[in-house]
Amino acid sequence: MSTVPRVTREQAVRLWLKRQGLHRPRGQRFTRGALVDHLERAGALQLDSVNVVDRAHYLTLWSRFGAYDKALLDRWIYGEGLAHEFWGHVASLLPMSSLPMSRRFMRDWNPSGQWWEDRLAGGKVTRRVLKRIRDEGPMESAQFEADPNGSGAWWGWKDSKMALEWLWRRGRLAVRERRHFRRVYDLAENVYPEGPTATRRAYEERWALDGLSGNGVAPLTHLHNYMTAPHPKVATRREVMARLLRRGEVVQVELPGFKDPWYARPEMLEGIGKLPKPRGTHLICPFDSLLWQRRRAEELLDYHYRVEIYVPRPKRVFGYYVLPILHDGRFVGRLDPKFDRQAGVLRIHNIYVEEGVDPKGPFRAGLGEALRDLASFLGAGDLELPRGWRDLSR
Repeated sequence: MSTVPRVTREQAVRLWLKRQGLHRPRGQRFTRGALVDHLERAGALQLDSVNVVDRAHYLTLWSRFGAYDKALLDRWIYGEGLAHEFWGHVASLLPMSSLPMSRRFMRDWNPSGQWWEDRLAGGKVTRRVLKRIRDEGPMESAQFEADPNGSGAWWGWKDSKMALEWLWRRGRLAVRERRHFRRVYDLAENVYPEGPTATRRAYEERWALDGLSGNGVAPLTHLHNYMTAPHPKVATRREVMARLLRRGEVVQVELPGFKDPWYARPEMLEGIGKLPKPRGTHLICPFDSLLWQRRRAEELLDYHYRVEIYVPRPKRVFGYYVLPILHDGRFVGRLDPKFDRQAGVLRIHNIYVEEGVDPKGPFRAGLGEALRDLASFLGAGDLELPRGWRDLSR
């Protein structure tokens, strides 16, 4: 007789949404502890420069807590040091508990190829940049002049910007704050508290343990690319999971309808059969941790979603920056928004409802409340909606 625990698809979904903080309506009090708790559970909060509606980290937290003071969040992160910027799922805000993992990345990061050496002139540029920050204090890239002898550009970056990136990844510099979303760099010892560096083995296991923290139960395919630092190969992922299984830090579970084994941290399975049905209507940022592994959304919630930012306009299906609509634990649609800051108007160009979902059903009131709350959070004085949905503005 098999001793592998069985988990139903519904239980997996409920646990997943709870770990992501999307199992209940917005409106929970947003505190320092709530921020740290989210970072610890999800593993990271993605940063992204796209600002069609709002920055990704602001919007991701709004989806869970509703309107809050963004200046207060910035103070908690950069003033009080409740989080640090580094690689988690790409560029991210990470809990301070993961700083040892970041230090392992910094210590081991060694870019290969002559390209970096050529751009940084064998260390000449990095030494010059580091000296200016040491002498003058925190600085952003714009305060450095373009190198007249520079060797070209990477995404339009000047050599001093490349040096700042290199020094940040190597742990010589840290992000002190953000000014209009631009990084301000300082010496790492002025930003990071003293502490240990994770072992290579612990860092190698991070992708599995942090991934299972954010997802609850998952197969290897759902953990891949959830955390991208580290980014182990297939063979290494299997070796790591086998090691965690032997130590009892992870257990194997069975999910009906899937051939591949699923995994969980043992403590995640406690009370899994008593989790309540998710509630609330949430608009999900394209860079939300719920969608870092979009195959998971397809296989667990039958929802196909792709970010179409880099898709040529004629080939886009839904829009440039589309927000999925999550209602009571199910994806019921998506909408195409744009915040016109100059006019102070949140414009919703289109709203799409999934097949089989009644557009006049119970989710409609929740969608209206979510849109009005989003407009308030953004500081929009007006909410424009497409024909057939204009009653939601009231």
